[in-house]
Amino acid sequence: MRVGLVCPYDFEVPGGVQYHVRDLAEHLIGQGHHVEVIAPGDEDAGGPDYLTLCGRAVPVRYNGSVARLAFGPVTSSRVTRWLEQGDFDVVHIHEPLSPSVSVLALLAAEAPVVATFHASSLRLRAMQAAYPLVRPLLEKIIGRIAVSEAARRTVTTHLGGDAVIIPNGVEVDDFAHATPRPEWQGTEEAPTVAFLGRIDEPRKGLPVLSTAMEEVLRQRPGTRLLIAGPGDVEAARDRMSPEVAAASTFLGMVSDEEKAAMLASVDAYIAPHIGGESFGIVLVEAMAAGAPVIASDLPAFTAVLDGEANGRLFTTGDAQACARTILDVLGDPAQRARLRAAGQARARHYDWSVVAAQITAVYETVIMTADVAATVEEPGLWSRVVRPRKRTGEAGA
Repeated sequence: MRVGLVCPYDFEVPGGVQYHVRDLAEHLIGQGHHVEVIAPGDEDAGGPDYLTLCGRAVPVRYNGSVARLAFGPVTSSRVTRWLEQGDFDVVHIHEPLSPSVSVLALLAAEAPVVATFHASSLRLRAMQAAYPLVRPLLEKIIGRIAVSEAARRTVTTHLGGDAVIIPNGVEVDDFAHATPRPEWQGTEEAPTVAFLGRIDEPRKGLPVLSTAMEEVLRQRPGTRLLIAGPGDVEAARDRMSPEVAAASTFLGMVSDEEKAAMLASVDAYIAPHIGGESFGIVLVEAMAAGAPVIASDLPAFTAVLDGEANGRLFTTGDAQACARTILDVLGDPAQRARLRAAGQARARHYDWSVVAAQITAVYETVIMTADVAATVEEPGLWSRVVRPRKRTGEAGA
C-alpha cells in the first residue's frame, strides 16, 4: 500500500513524535509498503530517501513545550504538491490540529485520512475555542488513533468521538542486544543511574531528580548520575548542589546506539517528569535494555509500567519520595533483577512488530470504509469537502 506520513515537527530535532514517524516509516518500508514522509525542515538538510522537507521550521511555544513548526503559503503549496504526487492509498497525519504541516495536510488531503493524537492535556482552551472552525476538518478523519488513554481522553473531551489506543513502538531488539559500556556501568558501592530528556525543560523533571540526588549521595556517596539530552549544561550545573554537580556526567545529545548502550549499562533509569506526558516511550526503551525503571506516578507512566508490576513509582514532583525509591532499588539487587526481567517482558508488548500490525489494520479498515463511502452520493458542500476521493483506477474516478 502507498502510505503518506505527516509529521508536524522539525524532523531533525529529537522528539517522541518525530521518532515515532521515522520508526513507523522504516518498519513499513521493511514490510514492502511504499512510504513517504513530509515534515518541516530546511530542504538543504538532507535526510532519508523517503523524507520530504517542506519549509524551514520556527520555534513556537505549543502544548507546554517549544515546538519547531512550519506554516505559510510556501509550505502549504509544497504539502499540496506532495499529496498530489504521492497518490497515497492512505494519509496518516500525526497531531492533525497542530498549527503546522499537519493541519495543512488535513486541509488538502483527498485520500482517506488516519490521524494519531499524541498530546495529553485536558485544558487546551485554544482547542476548545477553535472547535467550531476545525470541526469540518475533523470530519475528514476516518480513523483516529491515540497513543495512550491520556491522549484518548484529550480527544474525547475536546473533540468528541473516540479513538483506538495504539501505543508508540520501539525496536525492542535494538535495546535488548545493546552492549553496555564500562565507563557507564556501576558497582554495588558506586552504582550509576540515568536521566534522558531536554535538561532545561521543567516538565522533564531534572530539578526534582537533582534535589533527590542530594539525599542519595548522603547515603550512597559513590552514586553517579548520567544525564543525556540537549540543553544548557552550565545552567543545569548551576542549579545543582556542588555534590550533585560533581557526581553528574552530562553526555549531551546521544545517538540511538549510545542511548541503548547507556540504558543497558545503568543500575536504574529515572523518569522524574512532572507533567505533559501522554505515553513515555523512554520507559519502554529502558525496560527493553534491561534498566530497572523508577518513574513519577503520572497516569501515562503508570499505564506503561502497569502500576508497579514492571517498575517503581513515586509521587510526582516529590524529590524526597524519589530519593527513597532510588535508594530502595539500589540497595536491593534481587529487586533490580526482578524489575529487569519483568521490564524486558513488558517491553515486548510495544515492539514495532506488534504496533505496526495494529496500525496497518487501521489503514486497511479506513481504505475499505472510504471505498464504500465513495459510492454513496450525498448532496451538500461539506460532504464534498470531507468525503475521500475515489483512488486512481477506480470506476468513475
